[in-house]
Amino acid sequence: MPYHDPFNGDLPFNFASFRQSQGQPHEHVWDDGQAPAAMRSFQQAPSHPSQSHTQDPTISTTNHPDNISSTFFDHASAARVNTDVHMYEAIKAAHPNLEIIDTDPRNVNIIGYVSATGDGTIIPITSPTQTTTSSGNKHSTPTSLTWTSYLPRHRRLSGGNGTLTTQPIFAKFLLKWHDVEFLIYILDARDGTEWISMKRQYILTSDPGAAYALMKTVGSYQNELHNEIWVFDQGYWQKDPSLYASIQKSSWKDIILPEDLKEDLLDTVLRFYDSHETYRRLRVPWKRGLIFYGPPGNGKTVSIKATMKTLYDRSEPIPTLYVKSLSSFAGPEYSISSIFAKARREAPCYLVFEDLDSLVTDDVRSFFLNAVDGLSENEGILMVGSTNHLERLDPGIAKRPSRFDRKYLFPDPDVDSREKYCQYWQGKLKDNEDKDVEFPDGLVGPMARLMGGFSFAYMQEAFVSTLLVIANEGGKKRHEEKEREQAWDMVEMGEELVGADNGNGGDEDLDKYKLWREFKVQVANLKKELDKGTD
Repeated sequence: MPYHDPFNGDLPFNFASFRQSQGQPHEHVWDDGQAPAAMRSFQQAPSHPSQSHTQDPTISTTNHPDNISSTFFDHASAARVNTDVHMYEAIKAAHPNLEIIDTDPRNVNIIGYVSATGDGTIIPITSPTQTTTSSGNKHSTPTSLTWTSYLPRHRRLSGGNGTLTTQPIFAKFLLKWHDVEFLIYILDARDGTEWISMKRQYILTSDPGAAYALMKTVGSYQNELHNEIWVFDQGYWQKDPSLYASIQKSSWKDIILPEDLKEDLLDTVLRFYDSHETYRRLRVPWKRGLIFYGPPGNGKTVSIKATMKTLYDRSEPIPTLYVKSLSSFAGPEYSISSIFAKARREAPCYLVFEDLDSLVTDDVRSFFLNAVDGLSENEGILMVGSTNHLERLDPGIAKRPSRFDRKYLFPDPDVDSREKYCQYWQGKLKDNEDKDVEFPDGLVGPMARLMGGFSFAYMQEAFVSTLLVIANEGGKKRHEEKEREQAWDMVEMGEELVGADNGNGGDEDLDKYKLWREFKVQVANLKKELDKGTD
């Protein structure tokens, strides 16, 4: 059962500032049967400078006649001054011949690293309950303490029943890593009634060099992405595996946009990352900013995701840093500082601000612009901001070339784009099992003209709702009733349908297709929604 650090889960709002100050990334909590075995034996590892070191004394899982656990539990029951100092002294007294390295397990999560990678072997050390004497009275003291928690399954559709995790309050382990043994203590180091749960991790070894190599390996792994994306939300950076899984499904071939727009956008992005030497030679800062703007539902977000996928598929992947909000316990100015500090560390990177006009309010505009204006500090950062309302952006953002120097309009699709979108759905339905859903070429033009004024999102809704109705109800009687109810809508759209059959005999000939009959009804409903929105 994996050990779970509460700081690796979702944080209460007032933890955000503390978490970021510690520089701790958010780690995914394994659920159901997905986690690697926590105690896989180490089989083979790269050579290590300390492999040939002979340890003295040898660390063992047995025969630990120390009073460290008694010290911890006695201390935990009394007034505390500094738990870290108190326990360090107790551990040193029990193991005078071993070096002690005092660390924060959230920063160097050794147990989590071994559980995830199998690089090493972790063995919990348990001893019989100790009997101690206090004030003339004998009492038993446990030698370890853990919290066991239930984590529900991530998604019901994924199946499973959730999983159990344990969090050490006081525990010790034997770690075997690259032929070197370490004794590790992990304990709750909360002082008094502090609301922040502090933990300490003590690494005991006769080979400090090997311990530092271990810490660097674990720290480096912890700071890397493993099928995740950095997302900034509620004041701290977290690793999001769900967003990563989502963008793996993104493809430019599924995005219906003018070809010249797609080619220009992708060429601009890729050329930026391939032109570091050119920027250096011309002595201009290697940074750029793009703005995607236009009515909602026309491909801004899916284009960002497809770009993210393209950048991750490069031989040297370019990471994305995705900003959801600037809200934080310490204020939006703190968030902006944290965002750009992370981007500078991860550069070259793709820094995404979705709904830029909502993120950058008047209160933080100057602070944001100062962060964007960092010249040499922002080397290798390509920013992209999306907005449905370009006119709401401050001129210092929208009209200052040195900040966001390219703007891409994502307009409502014209008739050619609408026809391509209909053909896209025609291709998706080509091999459908329901042979009653016929989608001949003769429907493409009429459908495209029927959806005049629709965004891509509305066109998608027209097709999805049509197919859902056909799948769930689909009876002829239902269609006839709906068509009578919507007759006046069809009259209003009559001008759009003139000649829509492309010489195939008129609208009545198209009505023999179930898809067309239901499609007209759904488009009429959506047009009424649009009309209400403009009232």
